[in-house]
Amino acid sequence: MITIEVFMEIKVLRKQGWSLRRIAMEAGCCVNTVRRHLAAPAPPRYERKRDPFAKLAPYAEYLGERQKAAHPDWIPATVLMREIQAQGYDGCSSQLRAFLRTLKPVAKPDPVVRFETPPGEQAQVDWVEFRKGTRPLFAFCMTLGYSRFSHVEFVDNMRVATLIACHERAFAALGGVPRQVLYDNMKTVVLERNVYGEGRHRFHAGFLDFTRHCGFVIRLCRPYRAKTKGKVERFNGYMTYSFMVPLRARLKQAGLDLDVATANAQVALWLVDVANARIHGTTGEVPAVRLPVEHAALQPLPPAWRGAPPGERRRERSGGPRPSERVRAHLEADVPGQHALRIYDRLLGVEVDG
Repeated sequence: MITIEVFMEIKVLRKQGWSLRRIAMEAGCCVNTVRRHLAAPAPPRYERKRDPFAKLAPYAEYLGERQKAAHPDWIPATVLMREIQAQGYDGCSSQLRAFLRTLKPVAKPDPVVRFETPPGEQAQVDWVEFRKGTRPLFAFCMTLGYSRFSHVEFVDNMRVATLIACHERAFAALGGVPRQVLYDNMKTVVLERNVYGEGRHRFHAGFLDFTRHCGFVIRLCRPYRAKTKGKVERFNGYMTYSFMVPLRARLKQAGLDLDVATANAQVALWLVDVANARIHGTTGEVPAVRLPVEHAALQPLPPAWRGAPPGERRRERSGGPRPSERVRAHLEADVPGQHALRIYDRLLGVEVDG
């Protein structure tokens, strides 16, 4: 039997336009239960428990501190669920979600409608800027349209040579090249739109040579409509709150700062264990499970690109910077729900001392 709080939540979410399936996932019950209570004129009658969050009581302070450290961002319930389960929590996720809702209002659903593409047809690419200044931090994100399988790499600049190098490593991670890649109006891809007529753009010469080398076509979002590439935009938000916000909050609690090498080491295993292993909200399937179908339709990997612009030296991940000693020591500590950094090193093919 559901609680009165969950009953009211079901009613509110339905008024906001949520589907029965999405409400059921949010409330932690089945679709038939949601349908039954939506038809009920009044909430179920039973004596309310004295403390609806009794099982969460030992973790309430921890949850509050985690969200406080992440402010003004927000750590999602799925991340905190893994963390407190590692500490011994044996309750359900709906109780945790209900508790977190006492700290933050329910967010409105994303109204964007996304189109689907066949396997191997399209990937979507975007940059996410996390930090400016003297120590910038950017994330290169590529998401395959059919499988929703994603690749992420952190860098300290968005130059064209870096963009090309990120593409090469992304294609290698995905196991092939899609027939087209969708971008917004980033200057390292397109310099001027419609300069030679409607739909005929002036592309960055170096990047255009790279696309011909790999065999994929550039597709552009409509001006002022970056949401056209909704698959990668949606993933960017998920990655920010499921991965980046919890990581930065953890390092902040330890008085540490995030660098490029640490971000890459952490995100590599997060992609394997979490992002590409979750049930995707739109497809209803696991991206890693759908990937073999898409992989079979991808174009083969081309030879190594040799046309990098002069003076733009690309830095390979295995030979790039390593996390600082303080950050490394903190991440190697035995923290519930976290992986030792040496595991990430092995995953990335980096030699580990000792």
